[in-house]
Amino acid sequence: MRETILLTGLGTIGAWGPGSDRLAAALESGESLAAEVDRSAGYHRSGEAAGRACLVPPGQLGGWLSPGESRRMSPPSKLVLAASRMALRCAGLPGTGEEGTAVVIATAFGPSTNTEALLKQILDEGPEAASPTLFTESVANAPAAQIAIACHATGPSLTVCQREAGPLIALGRAAGEVAAGRAPRALAGAVDEMTPLLHALLDRFGALTREAVARPFDRRRCGFLAGEGATVVMLETATGLARRGGRALARLLAWGSAFDPTAPPTSWGTGVEALARGLEKTLSRAGLGPGDIDLIVSGASGSREGDRLEAGVLRAVWGSVPLPPVAAPKAVTGEYGGGLLGAAVLAAAGSPLGPTPGFAEPDPELGITPHDGSPLPPPSTVLVTSLAAGGAAVWALLGRP
Repeated sequence: MRETILLTGLGTIGAWGPGSDRLAAALESGESLAAEVDRSAGYHRSGEAAGRACLVPPGQLGGWLSPGESRRMSPPSKLVLAASRMALRCAGLPGTGEEGTAVVIATAFGPSTNTEALLKQILDEGPEAASPTLFTESVANAPAAQIAIACHATGPSLTVCQREAGPLIALGRAAGEVAAGRAPRALAGAVDEMTPLLHALLDRFGALTREAVARPFDRRRCGFLAGEGATVVMLETATGLARRGGRALARLLAWGSAFDPTAPPTSWGTGVEALARGLEKTLSRAGLGPGDIDLIVSGASGSREGDRLEAGVLRAVWGSVPLPPVAAPKAVTGEYGGGLLGAAVLAAAGSPLGPTPGFAEPDPELGITPHDGSPLPPPSTVLVTSLAAGGAAVWALLGRP
């Protein structure tokens, strides 16, 4: 990067409620935020179906959106616009008239509620009954577009669809826009909703845990807890921040990505060597080695294969060097919705991390025991790692501002 890129604002909403202070409190407590999913529509299999997810409680958007905005937006658009306004407020910016600001938002599934409603119209009443209003809010890039419209963000507007790797890819892509001078600042993050239909489909693919906790890195892990929400960060150069005044939460030291060619389209592969090379290049780009990392914020979620690949890559890179503390925040926040990104920024800013809910039995095959909640010194350098089903992999290095 030609410019020092700083993270100057953080906005987040999820099962923890609205605001980074609530996410910080949830992570420190180390308790799963899963709640019962509505299965009354009959989408779920009878019997031993997954029944819990980390869902946004109702009534959390008051004060962040006007009634008019809420009426014309899909749930993901509402969530991510609220998170963007939180990030702008955290950064000390007014929230409107952000000329030239870039917007880069990741989503795994897009606006599922509106897509389901639109398809029902077409199937039940024919194509001529399709609602233009539903269609415009059924596409994956609708949340990013709504941010640009509401915040007058006239810079590049991009949407990333790379499953679990999406939030960190969005972060890196936004940093690239700012570093190259194509935008003075950028809003970057992720959003997803978890509807009953989507939850049932993930369960039918065998992705979800049937238990109340996800157990990342645990020998008994059997799937992840789905989650929903939005997390957005503000990125700008150190020069730009100094010009307007303000403070930074963290500094983006480097980011990098790789691809696992062994991965099937819907699951994780076994390409430890290829991904380890990608992580080593990312560390080298920042002039760092494994021994320079104080904390790893891992994307491990409780997936049998995903956690195995994550552990294999970390062990391959660290070799005989002991791993630093490894946090697995998806045990608290669930998978999707940007909880990993929010947890990483808070950790880099010195927020304490609690224990990993559900972890009790180390898996000897993995060789990783996640953080137990004991006090940690504020980290100087944080590695954030996220491997995705389908082969995408991405890492980010965060440091003190």
